[in-house]
Amino acid sequence: MKEFLTRSLTGLIFVTLLISSVYYSQSAIFAVFTIFGLLCMYEFSKLIGLKGFIQYIIFLVTLGVFVFWKQLQPELKIKEATLILLVFSIFVSLFLIRDLFSKKIIPQFEFKKYLLTTFYMSSSFAFLLLIPNATETYEPYIILGSFILVWVNDSFAYITGKNFGKQKLFERISPKKTVEGFLGGLLFSCIASYFIFKFTDTLNFSSWLIMAIIISSIGTIGDLIQSKFKRQANVKDSGSILPGHGGIYDRLDSMIFSAPFIYLFLKILHYVS
Repeated sequence: MKEFLTRSLTGLIFVTLLISSVYYSQSAIFAVFTIFGLLCMYEFSKLIGLKGFIQYIIFLVTLGVFVFWKQLQPELKIKEATLILLVFSIFVSLFLIRDLFSKKIIPQFEFKKYLLTTFYMSSSFAFLLLIPNATETYEPYIILGSFILVWVNDSFAYITGKNFGKQKLFERISPKKTVEGFLGGLLFSCIASYFIFKFTDTLNFSSWLIMAIIISSIGTIGDLIQSKFKRQANVKDSGSILPGHGGIYDRLDSMIFSAPFIYLFLKILHYVS
């Protein structure tokens, strides 16, 4: 009971902080996600055994160039640079998916560690902060809706899997995840997308529905990828900053991996509409 209350209280504080920053201002979102990003970078660096501080400098420079500087200088044209960052990020994501299916221990040489911290961790937080502006107008409810879809997916994947799960989804990496749990999370995310559409004046229903499918499917892959990093590091959680939940990286792994794909979808949607 005590563990449940601790987990619930921690989760409530975490969610309240995210929602409050979205409602408060764009600068508040930037500040909160910069702090979360640095904490995730610390936890991820420990998992892959990367020491030093270069990755933190790269993180701050990435956010500074692609998010903060653009916010201060709206007329700044960095679309080409953002597109290049997006291509590299998705390219690295595809390699992470390939590594997920490899039964061998993934070698973590220095160049690859910096590649991951740059185009997996740093760029993902940049795209998380760019998502509200992906349609060329500031739409904070898009990022809030994305997180709601993640929370719905995770909650109902757990509930469905615990009560009806029989077929393992990826037993070698995450023994508790089941196909039934994944399908339950996907179903309820799609249902939640309708209510997000009804209560936010942002995207149409079909766009939110596609967002739900992207977040549920790609987010689950992101969760599995993080599980493999933890398994190779022989740890249960990425950190302990959130009592009952583990680390910040444990809470944001799905969104971190999904962010470039969400941004890509929103940009395609903007250009074809």
